[in-house]
Amino acid sequence: MDVLMPQLGETVAEGKLTKWLKKVGDVVAAGELLFEIETDKTSMEVPTMVGGVIIEIRVQEGETVPVSSIVARIEGDNAGESASRSQTAAASPAATPPLAIAVMRTAASAPIAQPLPAREIDPFNAVVSPAKNFGRATLSGGVKITPLARRLAAQSGIDASKLQGSGPHGRITAADVNRSVVAPAASSGGSPPMGLTADQVTAIYKDVPHREIPLDGMRKTIARRLVESKQTVPHFYLTTDVSIEELLDVRARINASAAVRVSVNDFVVKAYALALQNVPAANSVFAGDRVLQLEQSDVGVAVSVEGGLFTPIVRNAQAKSLSTISAEIKDLARRAKERKLTPGEYQGGSAAVSNLGMFGVREFAAIINPPQATILAVGAGERRPVETEGDGLRWESKMTVTLSVDHRVVDGALGAELLAAFKAIVENPLSILL
Repeated sequence: MDVLMPQLGETVAEGKLTKWLKKVGDVVAAGELLFEIETDKTSMEVPTMVGGVIIEIRVQEGETVPVSSIVARIEGDNAGESASRSQTAAASPAATPPLAIAVMRTAASAPIAQPLPAREIDPFNAVVSPAKNFGRATLSGGVKITPLARRLAAQSGIDASKLQGSGPHGRITAADVNRSVVAPAASSGGSPPMGLTADQVTAIYKDVPHREIPLDGMRKTIARRLVESKQTVPHFYLTTDVSIEELLDVRARINASAAVRVSVNDFVVKAYALALQNVPAANSVFAGDRVLQLEQSDVGVAVSVEGGLFTPIVRNAQAKSLSTISAEIKDLARRAKERKLTPGEYQGGSAAVSNLGMFGVREFAAIINPPQATILAVGAGERRPVETEGDGLRWESKMTVTLSVDHRVVDGALGAELLAAFKAIVENPLSILL
């Protein structure tokens, strides 16, 4: 019985096995926790769906392997029956529990794709890519390709069979696909969008005291997605100053009388969700050959964690009260720091909010998180002079917000309309409470 590395999301191509909870020779029952895994977004304990004896462990603690790689083998009398039950349950999405399940494969239960040959398989090549990841892991001619590389090649219109793989055993990796995208720009005389290599940078600083910090899965994903966003999404930016004088007064009165304390950021999330409802054409995402206009406002909230960033989603935010939004953001932020979010809690969303005001940042522009089309960057509230009639001055609490917009989805006038709607709601905070 093969125990495979599970897939914790459609875009997850590999996982890191951080801890074994059992060892070779241990007897396990169906449902017992077997090992712990970590991806770029989450960590999770994985149970076994079969009972038996662990006869082999192929992936050691700390190793990162592609999804569907063999991590262990279990032998037992009830293994085949349990595997059949788990495969039947997996066929029904409604019956699939939210907790990741270690995938089991037996000779008696044929996989969804064509059966694997009866031979010893290198666990790092035992990758079965589902159809949603554009096919199997072996191309015509026997060349191996990672699921991520296959997906990137399909999105870029590249014939993967013509690429030269640089991975183990000649496997085509995402880096090989990215190089093939860069090559035409370089050959045409333009500057390739690739920076210096690791060796080149290291050589520059070889005489400077330093320590090397390897990138973990989260940091690698952040780096890849941000570069992808800036290279593929045509950003433009709209900035305005918003009065928060009345908002601060309303917030103070709420916190003085209510059991749940609300923050300025809670008001911002609610106001932005309502603004997206008032300007529905801007509540959209880019989907390649079409735009999806969403009916509800699912607003992502950027949360800083050690080593990276999460953007969990407050679903249907326009219909929730301030106290509910406040409690939900606190819970999502706590579990984000513990890396306990499920993919459904940070994937998708129609827009996002990034607030650096609590760090004293006055103004900044955020990078869009595709396929979302907008992200609102919120600066610090501060007392600023405002001109009054008769050339007088008065002091008022204001904050600067910058809307980053994907021009493929939202044009300048539409983006300005969305920002104006947000400003109007914030400056009339009682409308948020109605």
